[in-house]
Amino acid sequence: MSGDDDALKAYRGKRRFDRTAEPKGKRTERDEEPHYVVQIHDATSLHFDFRLEWDGVLKSWSVPKGPSTDPHDKRLAMPVEDHPLEYRTFEGVIPEGEYGAGPVIVWDEGTYEPLSRDFGKALDKGHISFRMHGGKLRGDWALSRFRSGEDGEREAWLLVKKNDSHASSRGTPDPWRVRSARSDRTLKQVAQEATEEWTREGGRS
Repeated sequence: MSGDDDALKAYRGKRRFDRTAEPKGKRTERDEEPHYVVQIHDATSLHFDFRLEWDGVLKSWSVPKGPSTDPHDKRLAMPVEDHPLEYRTFEGVIPEGEYGAGPVIVWDEGTYEPLSRDFGKALDKGHISFRMHGGKLRGDWALSRFRSGEDGEREAWLLVKKNDSHASSRGTPDPWRVRSARSDRTLKQVAQEATEEWTREGGRS
């Protein structure tokens, strides 16, 4: 089995690509500054997906309350399977019956600068610092693991904004009101457009 298959095995195993428009993807090495994306996803529960490009994939965490620009907020971040790099531009509706069914929009995107020495080892050890250069999220941030996932418990991290010139007390905006960084659409608009398309094609009404 190739390293590509190993990296994305969990991701691909949860999806049927003849039914979902999500990218199958492949592990890809890049020389340029790594990217990040934050998507909003209304699945079983509404949440933000926080993804950092590293080692040819998007390392991913589900953040129920979303990233906060307030350094006093410690946001729970639950690790999920690695996603392909192509996923950072994915926006649309995952169909009913598929894993993660529901609308997805790209809330924020940009590049980031690893600050931790030997970023890969720091990630394995459970604490990374990085500087974000995005449209909405900027400045220094940290992700820290506080629960290892042993003894039957699910692994868990905290996402925290560091106190710098980009910190503010605004916290996180209402996910239902914000617009996509790529298409300027809201979650509701993405869902509505998909419903109208399925109806025109004789699908679900």
